[in-house]
Order: sequence, then structure tokens, then C-alpha cells
Amino acid sequence: MTNPYTGPYPGPPAPQPSRPAPRWARKRYVLPALALALFLGAGIGAGGGETTTDAKPAAAGPQPTVTVTATATATATPLAKEPEPAPTVTATKTVRVTTTVTARPAAGGGSDDGGSGGEDVYYANCSAVRAAGAAPIHRGEPGYASHLDRDNDGVACDT
Repeated sequence: MTNPYTGPYPGPPAPQPSRPAPRWARKRYVLPALALALFLGAGIGAGGGETTTDAKPAAAGPQPTVTVTATATATATPLAKEPEPAPTVTATKTVRVTTTVTARPAAGGGSDDGGSGGEDVYYANCSAVRAAGAAPIHRGEPGYASHLDRDNDGVACDT
């Protein structure tokens, strides 16, 4: 009787058709080989910075020397004339100034009724007050008016 597991012929089993190895089996050999090549290459590259002492410098022998001489000639040029200054122009303008001065009443004069006493002096604006030389005017003094006191602090034409 024949063995059902071996076939009609006794001996080793028949060869199976060849198929590629699984991916994990291929990585098992390729990755370590790449890592080894990387480390060897890095080791060789790092060792390239060293110099060997086997090389000896060539002996320097006498060499011919070259001497260069340059000759320059200079020519004198006459100096340029200095330019003359431009003529000075003077313009005269005559200005006529007119100043109007209003006399202030004497300190002790005026009415004694206790009022402001400013009914006889009037200034249209602060320019007129300054032209009269009366700036600043305090509340109660002749010439004080509320239209001259912008900030209503009791002092007219203070600035």
C-alpha cells in the first residue's frame, strides 16, 4: 500500500511552486543592510577632515625675481580763476506807522458812586486795548467789558 502523504514514490515531498517572500521577510534583510551602509558612509565622511602626515612639502629652490618700475610724468595746469561774487541788491521800503492812544483817567479821579467807572472808556476788541497799552484789564477797572473777557475769569485781554 502506498502512503497517501508522500504519493506513489517514497522519499522527500514534491517541490512546491516558488512564490515571492512576504514583505516582512524582505524588510528583515534590506533595512539592516541600509542602516549598516549609512553608518559606514558617515564614518568614512567624518574621517575625511583629518590630514595625513605622509605628504612632505616640496623643497623651495631659488627662483628668478621680477622687478617692476613705473614712471609717471606730471604736467602743471594753470589754476582756475575764482568766480567774482554776485552784486548785492539792497531794497529799501518805507513804512508809515500810526498809533492811536486813548488816555486813561487818573487813578483817583472819576465818580465816587462805587460803580465800575468805565462808562467813559470803551474798547472794541483786545487789539485796541493793547494799542492803548491798557492790557490786561481787571473786572472793575475802566474799559473792562465782558466781550473782552473770553474765559470769564475777571481779566480781559490777558493773552
